[in-house]
Parts: sequence; C-alpha cells; structure tokens
Amino acid sequence: MVTGDELTARIGSAMKSLAALPPGPVFCGMRNDLPSVLRYLAALRVGRPIALLDPDLPPGTLAELAARFKPAALLGFTRAADGLRRTRGGTPEPHPDLAVLLATSGSTGNPKLVRLSRSAVPANAQAIATALAIDPGETAPTSLPLYYSYGLSVLNSHLAAGATVVLTDAGLLERSFWTMLDEHRCTSLAAVPYQYEMLRKLRFDPAEHPALTTLTQAGGRLRPELVTEFAAKAKRFFVMYGQTEATARIAVLPHDRLATKPGSAGLAVPGGRLTIDDGQVVYHGPNVMMGYAETADDLARGDDLGGVLATGDLGHLDDEGFLYITGRMKRIAKVFGVRVNLDDIEHLLRDRGPIAATSGDDRITVWAEGLDTDGCTTLARRLGSELRLHWSGFDVRGVDRLPLLGTGKIDYSALEART
Repeated sequence: MVTGDELTARIGSAMKSLAALPPGPVFCGMRNDLPSVLRYLAALRVGRPIALLDPDLPPGTLAELAARFKPAALLGFTRAADGLRRTRGGTPEPHPDLAVLLATSGSTGNPKLVRLSRSAVPANAQAIATALAIDPGETAPTSLPLYYSYGLSVLNSHLAAGATVVLTDAGLLERSFWTMLDEHRCTSLAAVPYQYEMLRKLRFDPAEHPALTTLTQAGGRLRPELVTEFAAKAKRFFVMYGQTEATARIAVLPHDRLATKPGSAGLAVPGGRLTIDDGQVVYHGPNVMMGYAETADDLARGDDLGGVLATGDLGHLDDEGFLYITGRMKRIAKVFGVRVNLDDIEHLLRDRGPIAATSGDDRITVWAEGLDTDGCTTLARRLGSELRLHWSGFDVRGVDRLPLLGTGKIDYSALEART
C-alpha cells in the first residue's frame, strides 16, 4: 500500500530520474505495476511528455517508433532497450502543453500517436469520476492494460477522486485475479465486450464478491442481452462510449437509465457536448486531443482541433440528448456493388457469440468462434437471406478464438492479414 507522504516521496524520486534525461519525450513500457505508475505520475508532474506503450511491442515496431519520435529514453521495455538514450539532433522540443502520448490501436504498429494535453488528462479524469460517482471509498483493480486509454482512465479517475487502485498483471481468466479482488475488497470492475463474453461463459456472478458493486463497460458495443444480464446482476452497471482521441470517455449511460434507453451510449460526460454532423458523431470538450503525431516534429505542434473531435462514428441523439451509435464511417464494404456496414453484420449476428467481420474483394469475411464447416455455410446463407444478397458474397470462417489486442479489443488487422 503506497499512499500519502510515501507516494509523494516515490514520485519525487522518479521525477529526479526523469529530470536527469536529455530534453524530449520518454517512451514508457507501461505495465500494470508500481514502477510504471510512478514514472507516469512523475512525468505529469515534472512536465515531461510520456508515451505509454505496450511493454511487449515487437522489437522492430519499437525501433521504428523510436526512430520516428526520437525519445530521450526507452524505459520499461526489454532489458536490452531499457534506458537506451537517443540523439534528438535538431528536432524541435515538444510543445509545453503536451503531456501524454497514446497509440491509437494497441500493438498493431499504427504509425500515429494521440497527443493529449496537460489539461485534457485531469479534465477527463474528473469528468469520469463525477459521472460514475467515484468517491474515496472506491477500490478498482487494473483489469485492463494501463497503456490503453480505458485502463488508464480507471487509474486517473480513481486518483482524481482520492480512491484506491490495485495494481495487478493477472487477467480475468486467472484465479489469482479474483483472489486479489476479494482480498482487497475491490468495489468496481472495468471490462471490454470480449471480457464480458468470457465472464458469461464462466458464469460469473458479482454476488460471489460481496464488495463488488459496480461494473463498467466500454471498448465497443456489448450485445444487448449481455447488457441486460449483467445489469440485473450488478448493483450498478455503466455502459460507456469513448475514444483514445478524447483521452478516454465521451459518454456514460447511467445505470438507472439502462431500462429506458436500451442501446444508448449515454449522455456526454460532464463538461462535454455532443452534436451530429451529417450523420457523424462530433464531440466537443476539454478532453479532446491536441491532434495526431506521426513524427517527432509533430510533437512541437499546438492544439490542432480546438476541443472538437469528429469521431468517425455514425449515430444520432434522441430528444434528451442520449447518444446512439449506429456504425463506423470507414467500416463499409461492398458485396456485388452493394454497400454493407460491417458493424451491422456483427450486430445482426450478435446471437452467435463472438463474431468479427472484415472486408475483402467484393466479399465480406465473417469470423465466428467455434463454428464447423456446416455451420459456416448455414451462417453465410442466413446473411444472404437477411441482407437480400447472394450468400456466396459472405466468406464465413470458423476460428477457435478471435485474435485480440492487449486492450481486449478484436485485432481486425490480424484477421485481415489471414484473408
């Protein structure tokens, strides 16, 4: 247990280590452990931009990122890379408002980093703490990676509220995780849709963990029947919507509105506002990123977006301002010349369990867990019938398990690489 003066002292020690480095950002292999958290908090306090990255990035990916962004040091990765310093050679210094850099898609090697400002991080942390009514008596485990915006937001919002975070590398499928959760009397649990699918298969019951009162969900659309099921089991169940580009959360659906607003992503977090522009969801708020970065030079730029984020999601608002997401603007494929929304495919097949849809050459590939050859044919014919397209336009493939990013989201890039 680290708190109060001891926590302050440890952050101060980490600040001295960071201050001794050359100017520029640092790359942190962000593990769910105390050294990583202390390094992160120290960077925020000392004014050093810090990129929170998957500590298990492939060496080639890490080297490519380091070559483009020229960090002052690589910390928390492999022993060979740990502490490595790189010459910045005339690269402009990062903008003074820049605080945190997050990758847009976990460990897939996406070339862009999200630039978050010193005001965006605490603004979103406080907004989440308010929306979820987090108080100093709450305790949350790190059930998600801290280099993922959802996982990081759990840490930030609880610290902002003076609450407690239990650091663990154990996953939800490990017995040690649940032992830890009960031992430290954790009051909440954050998970993405795939984790809830697994919890259902494990017949998870919050009642078996007396201190656990709150479940939260983000990271994609959760099947409506699972929302109903877990909402009935938990004292409080929050459906949330967010993007890394908005630091973390954009909207929260209060537990007491689940029944009256089925399928909604909720209301804008405190301090934020939602609008719809030609079908696209647009978020306005202090937690919007400064912009993307593809090279070290981009880190010197100021705020490119002015607090306005075009999310790339399609949706609408009801008369009370509740948001409903209907799909992604770029998740569009063509089958025999007909435009088909891949999110609609996944929603249509939600009764089939874990499903993922990707696009190909005039075909859609559907990946379904645990499906045999006959089942694949049946599912393809079902899609053809319901969408009024010839079933040969759907390539249905059975897989033992869908590939996942470290964040728990489906790794669509890995699936597309198989086609």
